Amino acid sequence: MIDIINGSKDELFATLKERSTVDFKDYQPQVDEILQGIQERGDEALLEYTKKFDGAVFTPQQIAVTEEEFQGAYDEVAEGFVAALRLAIKNIREYHEKQKQNSWFTSSEGVFLGQKVSPIASVGIYVPGGTAAYPSSVLMNALPAIVAGVKRIVMVTPPGKEGKLSPGVLVAAKELGIKEVYKVGGAQAVGALAFGTQSIPKVDKIVGPGNIYVATAKRAVYGYVDIDMIAGPSEILVLADESANPRYVAADLLSQAEHDPLASSLLITTSEVLAEEVKEEVLRQTALLERKEIIEKSLKDYGKIILVKNLEEAVAFANEIAPEHLELCVEKPFEVLNSIENAGAIFLGHYTPEPLGDYLAGPNHVLPTSGTAKFYSPLSVEDYMKKSSVIYYSQEALKKVKDEVMILAEAEGLTAHKNSIKVRYEEND
Repeated sequence: MIDIINGSKDELFATLKERSTVDFKDYQPQVDEILQGIQERGDEALLEYTKKFDGAVFTPQQIAVTEEEFQGAYDEVAEGFVAALRLAIKNIREYHEKQKQNSWFTSSEGVFLGQKVSPIASVGIYVPGGTAAYPSSVLMNALPAIVAGVKRIVMVTPPGKEGKLSPGVLVAAKELGIKEVYKVGGAQAVGALAFGTQSIPKVDKIVGPGNIYVATAKRAVYGYVDIDMIAGPSEILVLADESANPRYVAADLLSQAEHDPLASSLLITTSEVLAEEVKEEVLRQTALLERKEIIEKSLKDYGKIILVKNLEEAVAFANEIAPEHLELCVEKPFEVLNSIENAGAIFLGHYTPEPLGDYLAGPNHVLPTSGTAKFYSPLSVEDYMKKSSVIYYSQEALKKVKDEVMILAEAEGLTAHKNSIKVRYEEND
């Protein structure tokens, strides 16, 4: 079920590369047709596609979630859910508050420069539905926007055949004060957010995970609106030494394998004993879990245990893989931390399992996947902000540099640029 190999980079990276073979061109024609329908026919097309793909039948007046539906959702969630949700909200909000950036300005001798930081005006959040309905996705995508000061936050999520939404998702939205929630999903929902319909005014940015059709649609509408990222399958890399507990390590690997048959669960360890014990624990624990079939498929295709000579080699592996989630289950994790260059989120020590970050710790769980942690960062408050440069020169300040500006403009053959400076001093000259 899960292979143990001896430091073979070629085999490992070939396996991981297989997960990224999805060709968006295979889905583009159908998605383009859907998006064109939304652009041309608005609500009419939106409701047609909702009926076709989700089996739910609505009138335009019924796609928005009502206050009664919000309140009714509270009666359907498990005991303790709201209290747990509120603790998560508190922690996530406090963490993201520290990311806020302020405008700044400087002035000297008639020159005033600065940067004005403003929130994006409107954001659309896509939340998956059905068996993949995650209230935590609502929190992680919406709270940075709320902290940033986004005035209009819209949520879309696909309904079930009976036209209902996940109670947990609705409660999460209500707790955050999100008032605009629409019972639509798929590429058609992305199109509605990007172009607007009679019932759903367009937004400036779309965030949130979805299936391949949602991802393809987000790629297609980028430019009409901004998007967050195109997320790939989930992944975890556990870096462990002989101090690690095999039961803990196995459980953490399985926590990602249950997401998706394409999920990747990797262990890199310096201990052959630990490697064998983890393999046994994976088999034992898998048999007890509800999503056993998904886990077994994921581990068979993308589960690996890599034996390495020392921690330095393990860190080199980790930096090359650039995992979404990286657990440092080693005796001295803080000493290893400085050597980590590429990872979406880093979990330190034996009592910081990845699911803690998914739900409650505070940092965002929307993370770069498929090696993109080499150049992407987790979703943050900054993703919901925009910046404007501010420039002021007095007459005297411009006079001091006018010749240099004109020289540079002339060097580029832009005589109108040069003239824009020149005309301001012709009378004086």
